Amino acid sequence: MEERRENIMGTQPISRLLPSMAFPIMLSMLVQALYNVVDSVFVSMVSENALTSVSLAFPVQNLMIAVSVGTAVGINALLSRRLGEKNFEAANKVAENGIFVTVLSWAVFAVFGAACSGLFMGAFTQNAEILAGGTDYMWIVTVFSLGLFMSVTMERVLQVTGKTVYQMISQMTGAVVNIILDPIFIFGWLGLPAMGVAGAAWATVIGQFCGMAVGIGINHVKNHEVRLNFRRFRPDWHSIKGIYQVGLPSIIMQSIGSVMTFGMNKILIAFTETAVSVFGVYFKLQSFVFMPVFGITNALVPIVGYNYGARSSQRIQQATRLSLLMTTAIMALGTVIFQVAPGPLLSLFSASDTMLSIGIPALRIISVSFCFAGVAIVFSSVFQALGDGMLSLVMSAVRQLLLLLPCAFVLAKLGGLDAVWFSFLIAEVASVTLAVVFYRSLYNKKIRHI
Repeated sequence: MEERRENIMGTQPISRLLPSMAFPIMLSMLVQALYNVVDSVFVSMVSENALTSVSLAFPVQNLMIAVSVGTAVGINALLSRRLGEKNFEAANKVAENGIFVTVLSWAVFAVFGAACSGLFMGAFTQNAEILAGGTDYMWIVTVFSLGLFMSVTMERVLQVTGKTVYQMISQMTGAVVNIILDPIFIFGWLGLPAMGVAGAAWATVIGQFCGMAVGIGINHVKNHEVRLNFRRFRPDWHSIKGIYQVGLPSIIMQSIGSVMTFGMNKILIAFTETAVSVFGVYFKLQSFVFMPVFGITNALVPIVGYNYGARSSQRIQQATRLSLLMTTAIMALGTVIFQVAPGPLLSLFSASDTMLSIGIPALRIISVSFCFAGVAIVFSSVFQALGDGMLSLVMSAVRQLLLLLPCAFVLAKLGGLDAVWFSFLIAEVASVTLAVVFYRSLYNKKIRHI
């Protein structure tokens, strides 16, 4: 049996450790963003209604991602602390119980998707094309979402031991398979029937299952710090409780994004269905900016968690400062691109003149908020790594439910469609202010004296 070596998260200089962990994740997430965009680009070639149907299904997809990633954040944070404490038996137990709750989460969404896809889409529209396409798409991506849930968990188990190159391979496998299959299934290439929106859904779930298979295989062969053995597995409620102490606030926090998207779609569709398409396209495009930032914070969480377990205040602060610097640089670049080239970005999605007239001001207004959002995301990740995910939850609830949606509703009444987009800037400024206040309090309570 291979001997466990000292984890690099406790020894390697932060200036080398964070970039070396973050860049593979950033690359894989950029590929992830690429396949999200390619998916919608191909769907937009079918029709604008097809693009709208996928956009309306996005809140449910976002909710699945929230549960899968939130659960994985809980696994990640608890696992990194157990490894920092050199408690390897407890670390194995955390990983095994994490996989157990991951499978249960998938089962809940599979039942929901099978029973409620048509009802969900009918809450937005009675347009026959949008309703049929959206129902098919949502049914497929929920019922067959086991690949999504398991691939995310397997990637996080690799990440927590510093094996981010292997995490990148797993994540990129799913994305590349999806990109290849999209046009084949959507347009009926290679002798297959043209499936339209349903084809995009099948390409997505097959890609996710491929990523899952690669993640399981790499963990089995390469990950010697966390050893999974389900022969005598029994649920350990102490481990499950520890996972959800961090993971549940993260799940709720990210699920709030689904509530926000649902609410914004209801506000926007009152103007025109094209506004919903613009909002969906914005989320695809902004992923190119936000995904690299999430790559940084995905690397930050285990570093902070490990060094909190190892009682190293200096390394926690160094990692946080470097994350803020890298994140701000990425967000500033994203803002410039959205300000300079909103038209060409929208034209990737076969944008009509109406879509351009709505989308160009939308992208320019929303992108002003990017740098504020980046700082808030970094602090939120630190809170999660230290076991204070509730602070992240409060930030997210204030930003999206107490400010963004009410502001969007009021601005829609007072200033029309263009005014709605300013709600993002108002919400992000408030969120980053709250994040700074929370971090100062947490620093004095948990970090300064260790």
